[in-house]
Amino acid sequence: MLIVMRSHATPEEIRKVCETIEEMGLKAHPIPGAERTAIGVTGNQGEVDVGALEDLPGVVETIAVSKPYKLVSRELKPEDTIVRVGNTAIGCKALAIMAGPCAIESYDQAMTVAEAVKKSGARFFRGGAYKPRTSPYSFQGLGIEGLKILAKVREAFDLAIVTEAVDPESLAAVDEYADMIQIGARNMQNFSLLKLAGKARKPVLLKRGMSATLDEFLMAAEYIMSEGNYQVALCERGVRTFADHTRNTLDLSVVPAVKRLSHLPIIVDPSHGTGKRDKVIPLSRAAIAVGADGLIIEVHHQPDHALSDGAQSLYPTQFERLMSEIGQIAPVVDRTLT
Repeated sequence: MLIVMRSHATPEEIRKVCETIEEMGLKAHPIPGAERTAIGVTGNQGEVDVGALEDLPGVVETIAVSKPYKLVSRELKPEDTIVRVGNTAIGCKALAIMAGPCAIESYDQAMTVAEAVKKSGARFFRGGAYKPRTSPYSFQGLGIEGLKILAKVREAFDLAIVTEAVDPESLAAVDEYADMIQIGARNMQNFSLLKLAGKARKPVLLKRGMSATLDEFLMAAEYIMSEGNYQVALCERGVRTFADHTRNTLDLSVVPAVKRLSHLPIIVDPSHGTGKRDKVIPLSRAAIAVGADGLIIEVHHQPDHALSDGAQSLYPTQFERLMSEIGQIAPVVDRTLT
């Protein structure tokens, strides 16, 4: 259910509506908009006394939300959400470009790559401190040491830090050290982890699962938002299909589909989406053209020696070229790089 407040509703009126909802045993989610505040109501298993809510001062109307996801839906919030991350944002006119190595391997490696992507115009630095891998014998990340290196990257280059949490313990550590918590594809439906991310202090980047439908993707975001964290950005990173010419099939059609159904921003990961270095730049161009709010790109100064995903990592010079090319496309879709 959605409660629409009057454009000039006072904070006291909004608070009273939220208190009444809580007294009914439900949960209130006030979300300010450009013109008015809307209050999402979750937790109802049956009929709700709509009259008691509509009679409250400041209420315009109550609206039944038809989608299974409520807080994610444009029915609740027609205007786009801007997710604030450190000193930058996702979902505004400026494209959010995240770049860095798949895994943090050392202080020198992180600093070298960070200097290169910063010079080319990236505003976010991505790098894994915890690495969930298909093989238990593959490099699993540096853990807390990696997070400390990421914090030094932020201090040195003023880049917002995005890194993945894989379990409750790592989520608490990422919440402490990073600017944005990434939930990876393998954990998209790890509902206990999603709930913890919803209680965290930092914004969340939610990656689409390898076989997730659009509804499943949006419902995963709903899990996070239902716990009170409304700063959620989505990420398309490719889905598993019968195709064997790429690592995954990058589903760019999901970008306009998300834009139609949800107010949340969505970025694209062509590195994991293709798994092949030569396809990252073309798919990056396409992602911006189709309306993505940004990109997350793997960059490594020595990809042939990378401990994780070297085959899909761009050289710094290639990342510089990527930024130049999407910079030419951005104005066509009314976006900028800065």
